[in-house]
Amino acid sequence: MELRAAVARARAADASSTAERHTVLAGQAATEVLRDVHTRIAARHESTASCQLTVARLLDVYGGRLSTWVSERDTPQPVFMTGVAEACGTDSAALTLAGPAFDQLALAASDERACAAQELEFLLGEGPARDATRQRRPVAASGPMMGILWPGYGPALAELGTAEVAAVPLTVSDVCVGALAVFDPAPGVIGSAAFAGLAEALTGSMILSPDGEPGLYGGLDVRATVHQAAGMLAVQLACPTADALELIRAHAFTEGASAQSVAARILRGGLRLG
Repeated sequence: MELRAAVARARAADASSTAERHTVLAGQAATEVLRDVHTRIAARHESTASCQLTVARLLDVYGGRLSTWVSERDTPQPVFMTGVAEACGTDSAALTLAGPAFDQLALAASDERACAAQELEFLLGEGPARDATRQRRPVAASGPMMGILWPGYGPALAELGTAEVAAVPLTVSDVCVGALAVFDPAPGVIGSAAFAGLAEALTGSMILSPDGEPGLYGGLDVRATVHQAAGMLAVQLACPTADALELIRAHAFTEGASAQSVAARILRGGLRLG
């Protein structure tokens, strides 16, 4: 962990140095075209430096918690997303990876509230992370507006004790792979460059980076069981997989159970739907 944090800091320093060099070259450029080229290169490297510093800070926090946990094994193993939530001034944050149909493929949550909120979003097919992914833009709501935007999800989220929620898309090279959502963040977080930068750092340097940690140190829960059960159910009922997935969601919501538990029962043969 310390080595990865050190590597991230070294990359940040290198990117910052390159950005400074191109800023100087932009000031010395003989033409407007060259000035624009150097300015854009500098901005790109400044963004890289900021992302790497963010990653280094998250790794430091997680590494510190791991060290404490190793010496005090009577405590729960730390979760990487806890540090992400704290960076947003809250206890609850969730990262969702989505497929082409905007269905959750995987989830990483900081705590039970964030996990429950994303389970609701998955079951109801509406919510901030889904909208941020589909629309490729930040989404936020508080109070009554949550119910207006998401008639099913909003009131259910309020019952979990959440008064405000926001999500930003996880985008790389113009491709949106999911969203980062925060619940009751500190004032000033929503709409800030820091929030968007955190999502960019997680995407580019952790999830999709060849030398990153796409599993978020074991914290990423892949919904393979749910999609496997949907495929099995689709064959049994001779219906599209999307329809089978909706059946699983509806049954889970009606039962007050998780989609994962319903899917496991289907795969074991202990539950038949349709």
